[in-house]
Amino acid sequence: MASALAMICLDAVAADEVPPSARRVHDEALVLDTHLDTPANFRRPGWNIADNHEHEGDLSQVDLPRMKAGGLDGGFWVIYTAQGARDVDGKRAARDHGLDRLVSIHEMLAANAGEMELALTADDAERIGRAGKRVSFISMENAAPLASDPSLLTAYHRLGLRMLGITHVRNNDFGDSSTDPAGAEWNGLSPAGRHLVEEANRLGIVLDASHASDTVFDQLLTLSKAPIVLSHTSADALYDHARNIDDSRIRQLASKGGVIHVNAFGGYLIDIPKIPEREAAMDALGEKYGPENRLATDRVTAYLAERRAIEARYPVKRATFENYMAHLLHILKVAGVDHVGIGADWDGGGGVTGMEDVSALPRITDALLAAGYTEQDVRKIWSGNLLRVIREAQAIASAER
Repeated sequence: MASALAMICLDAVAADEVPPSARRVHDEALVLDTHLDTPANFRRPGWNIADNHEHEGDLSQVDLPRMKAGGLDGGFWVIYTAQGARDVDGKRAARDHGLDRLVSIHEMLAANAGEMELALTADDAERIGRAGKRVSFISMENAAPLASDPSLLTAYHRLGLRMLGITHVRNNDFGDSSTDPAGAEWNGLSPAGRHLVEEANRLGIVLDASHASDTVFDQLLTLSKAPIVLSHTSADALYDHARNIDDSRIRQLASKGGVIHVNAFGGYLIDIPKIPEREAAMDALGEKYGPENRLATDRVTAYLAERRAIEARYPVKRATFENYMAHLLHILKVAGVDHVGIGADWDGGGGVTGMEDVSALPRITDALLAAGYTEQDVRKIWSGNLLRVIREAQAIASAER
């Protein structure tokens, strides 16, 4: 349907220039994003989600003022854990990190109870959205916090976890990553990973194959009793990257009822060659200021001035909104409108020129309408397809209890 319009000119419509008709459609939809890495900011000294952090650039792309400006009704706050050592000490560190990030999400929700609410079901999401609050699901990216004790999944579920990503950029105890330089370790899921799939199904937790190897993806499709998702993944057909997914697998995902949520991480949308001198300068900057997710707000101005000087000295190509829409429209054509959503990887590297933070999200709705998609289609893409998968996963879990 939309393929003939897929090359439609998407030139430079700023978020505040979206036509009123498109803005109405956007505001009437329940707009959810499946991958919000914003909890990485929750422990930053002086950082508060209630404040507008637009001045921080891509250090901070999601906060309450910009969620409201962009009509973002909520989504999945991510418990992300970098893959560290897999010895006893490393597993303990991952366990503690995951629990701390979970606590930080609950603390943020408690501090903003008038504006946000934890969602445990699809019905919760719709009710919270109607009440004018931000829908707050919880997900986990990289199951490393469970490696020392997989039974912790039950505790995470009781505390709100409703989506589980198996791996990140390295292999772990549960399965192979799509990007580990060492290659496959388990040839897909490990025995522990297969058990984790069973437990997720039993609890009604949606399984997420983003970052996982193609073999893990294939095995999840086969083993999971419930549909699975890709919470933030783009199209291999447009840019051949190990982190992206091929059209054949997109069709298989759709045939099993799953949903692919399209990523806005520039390095997965287009080829962006690395400049060694730039990388070295950025590493030195990191050593000087420490991790970005621990950067105190009163040091942001100085940090950004130095970082922008490096970026000006060693400029690189940036992905654009047009690149993002090309991936989204291609995936819609391949999967069908019932199997596509949005997971832009905000505060985790996502964002493109023309869509730098969540305040620009109405541009996606405007571009979808311009490409021939209907208001009903837009509602499916923004949340309807996701909520269907959540309902199916929880119904299957309930039927087996």
